[in-house]
Amino acid sequence: MFTEPAVRSLNETYEPTVVTTRELQRQGWSAPEIRAQLAAHRWQRVGNIVIRHNGELTRDELIRAVVLHHGKRSIATSFTALELRGLQGWHRDDIHVLVPKGASVRRLQGRPIRIHYVTDWESQPQHRQARLHAVAPSLVRAAGAFDSPRPACGIFAAAVQQRLTDVAALRRALDAAPRAKHRAALRAAVDDIAQGAQALSEIDFVRLCRRYRLPPPTLQAIRRDGSGRRRYLDAEWMRADGQRVIAEVDGAIHLRVDRWVADQRRQNSLALTGSLILRFPSIVVRTDPEYVAQQLRTALNLG
Repeated sequence: MFTEPAVRSLNETYEPTVVTTRELQRQGWSAPEIRAQLAAHRWQRVGNIVIRHNGELTRDELIRAVVLHHGKRSIATSFTALELRGLQGWHRDDIHVLVPKGASVRRLQGRPIRIHYVTDWESQPQHRQARLHAVAPSLVRAAGAFDSPRPACGIFAAAVQQRLTDVAALRRALDAAPRAKHRAALRAAVDDIAQGAQALSEIDFVRLCRRYRLPPPTLQAIRRDGSGRRRYLDAEWMRADGQRVIAEVDGAIHLRVDRWVADQRRQNSLALTGSLILRFPSIVVRTDPEYVAQQLRTALNLG
């Protein structure tokens, strides 16, 4: 998560360059002096915020300027807050800002900004110093940007996998947002994540097992391979006869040569322990679930 040292570092980065006029005046700058710096193009503006240099803004500077422009009661939310918190793989160019419902918003021309409104501003979990919405409610807002529930569930799983939040926080955020888009699907995804699913492909796999009435697997089980190394397994069952059945769900990253070689070595090591191993591309889990279910039935001796 966004640690206190990281927040302090963030603010130290911002404060020398991105400031309000009022802050400059508190530092001893007069209004004519500020205007002179801007007129000489030594400084520049983003809305009513002053940038104390004339170069291209960094992404962090732009975000900070946009948030400050929208007043004291404004924070980064949705994809933007998640970006600043460290979420990988879900970047969006738009800057998402949360303000109280009814707030007067002065639009910034030429900037990709999305304004979110909330009625219960005071109860919003946030880091006030860094002007950031908490991770879980930011995820609920980001999930609502998707037309389909599938990527909405995916961003939830990614945030938990990257250790930015946990199941309890996600449940609280959904409880606080009864009208959230994809809420039912997100609740189901959180339940799957609570059982050990750490990726969208694993959520798909758990739902496939439920749909075809297969025994629920143990997810992310830790086992020793033939060489004694610890291995994390996507899904595992133990048959009545003592045979261990392992299913691995491979996303596109497993097509990389280095991952493919590592996967083969891992599979061999697990096979040497006597385990029965099935591998399924994640796209097959999504597009041909009946085939996957039949393979699992056979492996589990379910007929």
